[in-house]
Amino acid sequence: MKPILFEFGPIAIHAYGVFITAACLAGMGWAMREARLRGLVHELVPKVCFSALIGAILGARLLYVLIDLKHFAANPLEIFAFWNGGLVFSGGFLLGSLFGCWRLRNEGNILEWLDCFAPGVALGQAIGRIGCFMAGCCYGSKTFVPWAVTFTDPESLAPLYQPLHPSQLYHSLAGLLTFGILVLTKRKLATPGKLTGLFLVLFSSFRISIEFFRADYRGDFGVLSATQFIAAALLLPGLFLLFHKQARS
Repeated sequence: MKPILFEFGPIAIHAYGVFITAACLAGMGWAMREARLRGLVHELVPKVCFSALIGAILGARLLYVLIDLKHFAANPLEIFAFWNGGLVFSGGFLLGSLFGCWRLRNEGNILEWLDCFAPGVALGQAIGRIGCFMAGCCYGSKTFVPWAVTFTDPESLAPLYQPLHPSQLYHSLAGLLTFGILVLTKRKLATPGKLTGLFLVLFSSFRISIEFFRADYRGDFGVLSATQFIAAALLLPGLFLLFHKQARS
């Protein structure tokens, strides 16, 4: 709704960047809390988060560029314009997870570490999606529901003066609900990997559902979008981790 929060001469503070930064800090803070409670070396969390962040930025931007490769091939400099939005959470989650797991490869039970990070990732999503809403990216389809939003700022990436589904807020609410559910159930899902499995199931289910309310270009993939295919693929290991009885250690 307000892509640029402040301007100091030639310097502009973009809402997207502010909320993404806040999301990363909040997620890291919660992961440190979880690691400390589990008796893990919580000092490792910032290092892991830094590695995961590099992977997440690369993966999120890479998937965004691949989805609209024709546009970016014609406008290559826009590939680096992160402040205009354009980070696909699914791509960031995949590559960020790989980078983070690589950093933790010699640090004990990887599933227990993933359980530490899962709630923080959900919390980060809840906060970061507000940045999407402010920037107007990831916008929803036209609608006349009472909670429809209309973007009017000319800097917004969403279509102007049209009532749209606030799909960014749907994603934010999904992240908040996922975070709450994980926090409430973590004691019952004490087996390493169970909490991560629940996160993957919730994330995938919410993502697949909310995508049907979005209208931004996400590639030509027929009925499903690219991120829905990724979410569906993540659902399978999530179900396995959550329900596989031999996962208990």
